[in-house]
Amino acid sequence: MKNNLTRAALRGSTCLALIALALPGAAFAQTASDEASDDEMIIVTGSRIARPEVDAVNPVVAITSQDILDSGTTNVTDYLKTLPALAGSLSSYNNSGDRAGIGYTGLNLLDLRNLGYDRTLVLVDGRRHVAAVDGLQSVDINTIPNDLIERVEVLTGGASAIYGADGVSGVVNFIQKKDFEGVTARVQGGISDKGDAGQRLFALTAGHNFADGRGNFAIAYEHGEEDRLTAQDRKRFQGTNRVGFYLNPDDTETGAQNNDGIPDYIPLNDIRYFDTSRAGGIDVDFDGMPDFYGAEGLPYDPGRFIPSFYQQGGSGTLVSDYGNDLLPQIRRDVVNAIAHFDFSDALTLYAEAKYANTKSYSVGQPSFDYYLFIPEDNPYIPEAVRSHMIEGNGGVLVNRDNFDLGRRGEDITRETIRTVIGAKGDIAPNLSYDVSYVFGRAKITNHYVDDILTDRFYAAIDAVRGPDGAITCRVNLDPTWTPTQPNNYTRSEIPPTTFQPGQCLPFNLFGDGVASQAAIDWVKTDTTDRSRLTQHVVSGAITGNTGSYFELPGGPIGFALGGEYRKESSSFIADPLAQQGLTFTNVLGNTKGNFDVWEVFAEVNVPILADRPFFKRLEINGAFRYSDYSTIGTTNAWKVGGDWAPVDDISFRGTYSKAVRAPNISELFGAQSETFEFINDPCDEAYLQNGTQYRVDNCVALLSGLGVADPSTYSDTRSVNISGFQGGNPNIREETAKTWTAGVVLKPRFIPGLIVTADWYDIRIKNAINTVTPEKVAELCVDQATLDNQYCDAIVRQNGGDNAGFITSFNVGPLNVANFKTAGLDVMIDYRLRTDKAGTFTVHAVGNYLHKQTYVPIPGADPVNDAYYIAGSPKFLVTTDLGWEKGKFGLNWRINYASKLYRYSRQDTANNPDIVAPEYLKLNERFSHDVSFNVDVNDQFEIYGGVNNVFNQKPDLGALNTPISAVGRFMFMGARVKFADLFGGS
Repeated sequence: MKNNLTRAALRGSTCLALIALALPGAAFAQTASDEASDDEMIIVTGSRIARPEVDAVNPVVAITSQDILDSGTTNVTDYLKTLPALAGSLSSYNNSGDRAGIGYTGLNLLDLRNLGYDRTLVLVDGRRHVAAVDGLQSVDINTIPNDLIERVEVLTGGASAIYGADGVSGVVNFIQKKDFEGVTARVQGGISDKGDAGQRLFALTAGHNFADGRGNFAIAYEHGEEDRLTAQDRKRFQGTNRVGFYLNPDDTETGAQNNDGIPDYIPLNDIRYFDTSRAGGIDVDFDGMPDFYGAEGLPYDPGRFIPSFYQQGGSGTLVSDYGNDLLPQIRRDVVNAIAHFDFSDALTLYAEAKYANTKSYSVGQPSFDYYLFIPEDNPYIPEAVRSHMIEGNGGVLVNRDNFDLGRRGEDITRETIRTVIGAKGDIAPNLSYDVSYVFGRAKITNHYVDDILTDRFYAAIDAVRGPDGAITCRVNLDPTWTPTQPNNYTRSEIPPTTFQPGQCLPFNLFGDGVASQAAIDWVKTDTTDRSRLTQHVVSGAITGNTGSYFELPGGPIGFALGGEYRKESSSFIADPLAQQGLTFTNVLGNTKGNFDVWEVFAEVNVPILADRPFFKRLEINGAFRYSDYSTIGTTNAWKVGGDWAPVDDISFRGTYSKAVRAPNISELFGAQSETFEFINDPCDEAYLQNGTQYRVDNCVALLSGLGVADPSTYSDTRSVNISGFQGGNPNIREETAKTWTAGVVLKPRFIPGLIVTADWYDIRIKNAINTVTPEKVAELCVDQATLDNQYCDAIVRQNGGDNAGFITSFNVGPLNVANFKTAGLDVMIDYRLRTDKAGTFTVHAVGNYLHKQTYVPIPGADPVNDAYYIAGSPKFLVTTDLGWEKGKFGLNWRINYASKLYRYSRQDTANNPDIVAPEYLKLNERFSHDVSFNVDVNDQFEIYGGVNNVFNQKPDLGALNTPISAVGRFMFMGARVKFADLFGGS
């Protein structure tokens, strides 16, 4: 009852605020001019109260459109990832091939502080933008056109109180260009020095002022293309060349024994999967020690065994053959229209409409099967193999990598519509308003290619000879057929559902590509999932100051007051075949959910003193936001901060804030779906020493209870993906973060043009919503002080029998269990030196020192240190731009530096000092160089170009994308032209 009353009161106050604002204009801080001169400070939107960037209490990094242009990439995320705070963002590489989660191919998602893309709030002109993945709030940066970006502001510290939930780690705000006059066109192309990984961009913008400049209308179109890049396109990843780090077969250390000084992992090439091949690894003696043959009847060459399920050389399928896309194919078309009309100072109406169509395509791995039982009457069994079969077994077992069935992939089309309508203006000399309505809709069609219909595949491989002597499927002769399940090797009970007996086409497993094309086509299918996201946001704010009534010694008090209503809806409809469990993307149900939230907020800036001895400026500010969610009830976020400049040359700033993130729709309402995971069992003797001090004792207790005779020698040598389930959790709550920042800004008068900022940040998230991978769940189960934890409940192991202890299934989902902590130092240096004859020299550097980044999986557990680890962030990140301009010519030299990263987790290296040889403990540092130029041929025409990764730095040994991408040296060229206004303007 109390919650209902609170919600009603909040709705009422929000509605009153919005109604009041609808009277004749918050000028959210983008009221400042978008075309600042070189000497003007950029006015930032890190607050609803406009202020210069370096005077902002919150640390803000502003990136200009010229910075993006100089980078040479048409993928904005690739450039933003060079900023230390956004280094963990997911770009095209992360969402291609087998690295892409289902439905994520081609997405570009920003991730501040490596705390997760779902904790980074992305705004456009200070307003929300509809997401691109069902159930999430994360914005696909592909939908934001490059040529409309005026600047990008990265804000950390107290953002949740100002802009709302999801900004736990901060806000990235894309500010778009306004007031277009004339026509501009830009074309750009780029390609690697290998002739691939191409990028192309064409952009056209036309705008016109009318009614003596009181009105403006503009429309912009942008087409971008990014080419697919596969691992096979790089020689180092081809065939036997590919090197990876694998368990050392010569290591004498086993189980929990002391370290012997022999590296546990060593770099090896020509690595293959054990006991399987493209043509099939055939076990004819599966009741005893495996006795494998190839399809031609010759003994299967096991090569050199590499624990636990690899071999070096021999007959196995090369790991490199499974190498898939390094970059997806992306095609995007975006149309934006914007307009405004100034009726008076008190009323400006504005509108914006956008349509974005993005197509992404990438392929991953082929399907594979282990322990397929083929009865002895299957006529496809080669005679050379049949002669080795053991009487009484009833058949053979086949392990097979199904390259002849193609590689599974995603072909995704995302259509995004976003409209904004609003009014703004001045109520009084020092009082403005802004009220707006944002509507967004994303429609996603995910087309899965080269999937396999399980019922057809199992039926097709069970071939027999019919009465006429022709080979046919057993199901065609026996309508009651179901898959055979011999001994301990089981196959899902999947009766025919997509065909009738008599329609089955027999499939020959014994050889690569020997099956008929008709049989291949019959077992394959393409499926389609569909998603729709809808967003409604009504918001309004009054901004101003007390200058008309009173001022403090430091000036008038600035303030912002407002309210917001937001509704998010998401639906996911799985392909009917997937819902029946007949494809790789098995989904047990559709997902549909929504929530709404009513919010009121306030912000104030109090300038206490100004222009006094030791108090050139002293001010404090604060913000507060109260929210009522339909899903979790009420939350609040707040921020306090201060800024003190004793003299013009130096100022000190700091903030302390509380931020919240409510669970998103997928975390709450996601349907259970089947998924597959390749799990290295932490209790396997090969991995036993890699965990915490609790792992050994926990594994002994766990395995003993399941009937494992000697847990110290337990080993799971299965080379199989394990089936499990994942889904939402309606019982999770909001997560809460406490953040503080403390910094200094230097603008020394004795070095004109120099600005240096340094800000320490500390972020601590409690009750974090976290869904860990099945592999991590298995590790967390045995790495806690006790086995009585919820992670052990999520892992299913076999109790008794020949395979006692084996992980057989899992169930993962979001929980409020994790705590995250990260802290570090951000540094920014800007310097501009103008000379009369030599031109203008500029230096812009953004750097970060990561002090800590820890993760506590459950309250009370030991922290996991992810700092300086390949899955986290390096200790030092620095991006430096050195520029020179003279007349119509400009040069830029960018230096990207990232310190070395540990190859294995800090926990593993601490508990296992000989995990790898010292020279391989860390991956190489990144030290890459990009150069670019631009020439203003005349007032209407500009050409530009450059080379990225000039010295062609490559990924480190065993890595695909660290410390730098595999694209290599990349060259680009572009041109920009401006025409006179087609409607008669200049």
